[in-house]
Amino acid sequence: MKKAKNKPLIRQIIKNKECYLMLLPFMLLFIVFTIIPVIMTVPMAFTDFDMVNSEFVGFSNFYNLFLSDKIFIDSIKTTLIFALVTGPVSYVLCFLLAWMINELPPVLKTIFTLIFYAPSIAGVYTMWQLIFSGDAYGYLNSLLFNLGIITSPVQWMTDSRYILGVVIIVQLWISLGAGFLAMRAGFQNIDKSQYEAAAIEGIRTRWQELIYITIPSMAPQMLFAAVMQIVSSFAAGTVAQNLVGFPSTDYKAHTVMTHAFDYTWVRYEIGYSAAICMILFAVMYIANRFVSRFFGKYIDGEA
Repeated sequence: MKKAKNKPLIRQIIKNKECYLMLLPFMLLFIVFTIIPVIMTVPMAFTDFDMVNSEFVGFSNFYNLFLSDKIFIDSIKTTLIFALVTGPVSYVLCFLLAWMINELPPVLKTIFTLIFYAPSIAGVYTMWQLIFSGDAYGYLNSLLFNLGIITSPVQWMTDSRYILGVVIIVQLWISLGAGFLAMRAGFQNIDKSQYEAAAIEGIRTRWQELIYITIPSMAPQMLFAAVMQIVSSFAAGTVAQNLVGFPSTDYKAHTVMTHAFDYTWVRYEIGYSAAICMILFAVMYIANRFVSRFFGKYIDGEA
């Protein structure tokens, strides 16, 4: 039975061998640098491993995380706030911007796509450091001085009251990455005749077109964008490290990923770091399963 099931797959691979050969370099890199490290993380999470010596400690790392590590508990709260704000907001922004750009002429489509996508691949931290600079010459402080709102400079990147808000703003700015491009492609691939047929069937408003045609037609791209936003939201940490320092004041921008980075590259407690990454992976997996089930009905043609 297994051989019979595998035959169609083998025939498809042989039939499309050129496509699989083109995928081969990426798949090799993905397996070596993503799949294998994830698999290795599982046994390491149950050890006390410091890059030299390794000792099996069972569930001790997990007990310490939840019962003794106050910074980890605080990092969970920060990560959830970060994910609940940046995830949905950036996802909606990706969709709305892709929708609006899709209505523009071809040349403007290209220009605005580049404008909105560029921050995700460029180093924009210098610009934001100028904006949120803590002296009177910082762009934001200077503006607030001129408006008479403040009388002394606000320390945006060192005052614990403002740090998380600043990081969230910057994360939103650079979040229009692969998900945004996927939605742009989704809008372009919608068959225009569907809108004409829908008009005949009685659909009149843009809102009805969005619900009954646009979203079902680009469900795969929306699912991909949702997965990318979940991963980027829960695994955020680079923005905080580059913008407000490591560690941030009172650990206000300390996420779970930042905590894992600390124990991996600063303390070299690899086993403890692996336990942190396992917990983060489990949370992201559950969130991805949820969005996959939501969009799955459109992809499977059940809607």
